[in-house]
Amino acid sequence: MTTKDELRRQVRQAKKAISFEEKVLRSAPIMAKLEGLDVFRNAKTVLLYWSMADEVHTHPTVRRYCDKKTILLPCVDGDNLLLRQYTGPECMHAGEQFGIDEPTGPVFTALDDIDIIVVPGVAFDSKGNRMGRGRGFYDRLLATVHAYKIGVAFNFQLFDSIPLDPHDIPMDLVISE
Repeated sequence: MTTKDELRRQVRQAKKAISFEEKVLRSAPIMAKLEGLDVFRNAKTVLLYWSMADEVHTHPTVRRYCDKKTILLPCVDGDNLLLRQYTGPECMHAGEQFGIDEPTGPVFTALDDIDIIVVPGVAFDSKGNRMGRGRGFYDRLLATVHAYKIGVAFNFQLFDSIPLDPHDIPMDLVISE
């Protein structure tokens, strides 16, 4: 079986072969599927993520729903993710560790109020297993939040099986192109 490092390299090369503009175009149907789900439409509090250039593009969805739902975004704090509410573009600033924009404001601690979590990943398999970038940020967070977990991915990020570690938490659903 392919190792996690080999799989990360393979997916990184596939991502580099596609322009940012193409990733944005290919993200639209993925996010439309997400937005069409009953679990999303009925959710009051959604943990999304502010996408990096190589991930499924989430910015339009975050902006579209910030006045209809409580939209949370993760903020890197050492080895953990803190959650803060996105209230509009004026609340965003460059994060300290990776330069990913993060919301300012109070830390959201009512984790039981989160209805769904939309999770990026490097790779997903047919059983909903997820492989991240290797730092364990989402694995630590997902271990503490008991919400419906949805992975979003481009088709080239989907595999029959991926290497797993005992702490890896599977998704309830994976949406792709």
